[in-house]
Amino acid sequence: MAKGLGNLMRQAQEMQRRMAKVQEEVAQRTVEAAAGGGMVRCVVNGKQEVVSLTIEPEVVDPDDVEMLQDLVLAAVNEAIKRSQEMVAEEMGKVAGGLGLNLPGLF
Repeated sequence: MAKGLGNLMRQAQEMQRRMAKVQEEVAQRTVEAAAGGGMVRCVVNGKQEVVSLTIEPEVVDPDDVEMLQDLVLAAVNEAIKRSQEMVAEEMGKVAGGLGLNLPGLF
């Protein structure tokens, strides 16, 4: 029984090490999303931080600020969603690669 527990502990430590490495790697990766036909673009990294936001001048209308706000929100939210999906996919590869099924972890 102790041997089985030792193996489980080694597996858990290996998974923790690999997950930390993946977290470091995906933190450097970015995803992009756009709204308004590409008029507003947002880039988010693997830590769900907005690293850039681009707004094309032609979409800036002082008489319709609400439309611009909606486009910015749509682009930012979609970029964050894509970043979360990227992280979950990469973390899932680590957990799956160790033969562990950990529901609810990601």
